[in-house]
Amino acid sequence: MALFAIGDLHFSGEPPRKPMDVFGEHWQDHRGKVVRRWAETVAPGDWVVLCGDLSWGMRFGEALPDLEAIAALPGHKVVVEGNHDYWWSSVKKMTDAMGGAFAFLRNSFAAIHTAQGPVGLCGSRGWLLGTCENFDSGKDQKILDHEVLRVRASLDAARSAGLTDLVLALHYPPFYQAGEASPFVDLIAEYGVRHCVFGHIHGEEGASTVFQGERDGCVYRLVSCDTNDFTPVKILD
Repeated sequence: MALFAIGDLHFSGEPPRKPMDVFGEHWQDHRGKVVRRWAETVAPGDWVVLCGDLSWGMRFGEALPDLEAIAALPGHKVVVEGNHDYWWSSVKKMTDAMGGAFAFLRNSFAAIHTAQGPVGLCGSRGWLLGTCENFDSGKDQKILDHEVLRVRASLDAARSAGLTDLVLALHYPPFYQAGEASPFVDLIAEYGVRHCVFGHIHGEEGASTVFQGERDGCVYRLVSCDTNDFTPVKILD
């Protein structure tokens, strides 16, 4: 079984209520591209972590058709919240409504099995960092502090279950520039996380502004769908 990651699907029904090709021709029929390439890439026994911004639906009922379309694709799905997932509700409500088709991460983790052994898949939304240009030291700092606590709770839960091989999924990048300080980087180092996947950033220009690669033993990867040809990215075999 392999672990894949993809983010920022931005589905909005079929036909789409909010076509994404206003952001570039490569977004034309992006939902069809995601569905086809996911089916070609992911096997039924694989795992896929979705790094937020799944649907433009404002309420859960509006997002439900998009979530059901994703649920019908191959693999076991694990989800973290994105900044545009306005439909996000309590984990129990979402889990019950989806019949257990998704594992929604909030202060929790998913235990998965790979060829290398058991892995703790942890995650949360993340948030803007103090280095971001539009960071509000009042409002944003409180949200950032809360998200750091949620990531710690997720990592603690996996460690308490005896899992030491950890993967962290976020929506926001954990940091942007090489060597940049970040509370998420501190947690990744503290818990020995070896892979961190994230979304939120779009386009070639956007992708060029965020660090990807290895830093202090952890491999960081941007998995927003439009920066990876609308195809899930393999993280672990």
